[in-house]
Amino acid sequence: MKTQILSLFLVLAVLGVSQAQEDKSKRASPPDSAVVTTDDGVTIAIHYSKPSLKGRQLGVDIAPVGKVWRTGANEATTFEVDKDVLVQGQSLPAGKYSLYSIPDEYSTTLIFNKIWDQWGTRYDESQDALRVSATPSTGGEHVEQFTIRTDRNGTVTLLWGDVSVAFIVKAAN
Repeated sequence: MKTQILSLFLVLAVLGVSQAQEDKSKRASPPDSAVVTTDDGVTIAIHYSKPSLKGRQLGVDIAPVGKVWRTGANEATTFEVDKDVLVQGQSLPAGKYSLYSIPDEYSTTLIFNKIWDQWGTRYDESQDALRVSATPSTGGEHVEQFTIRTDRNGTVTLLWGDVSVAFIVKAAN
């Protein structure tokens, strides 16, 4: 009896480990990251998953205009800075946050939320650390998979379809 219980426990443990080591790169929305150390010494690390348009209309079928969007897919997109920063001129303490957004035709709201270790659809507005606005632009290169780019001057750009939304991150000193 003890042997059977031990065998069952070992089988369950092995199954648990194999599920925990899922190859996320095989997901329909694979993981990606954008990491940069800016000219003013801030390290920005963003980890996200890349959904594809797949014929869907941006702002209607996916990332709907006027509604909170998880700014990626799967787990919450994380935004981490190693120093206190200014995002679009507003203070954000050093730390790790989830990144949400509210897309709009004229102004996109970027939301830095204190709860980062969660599935992306579990947004809780009461945990917002900062909300800032950025102006979207259209007509650029067409990007099928949602992409985040960073550069050394502190510009973070969200790209999808022909829409781009850029915001500035600077050291707070």
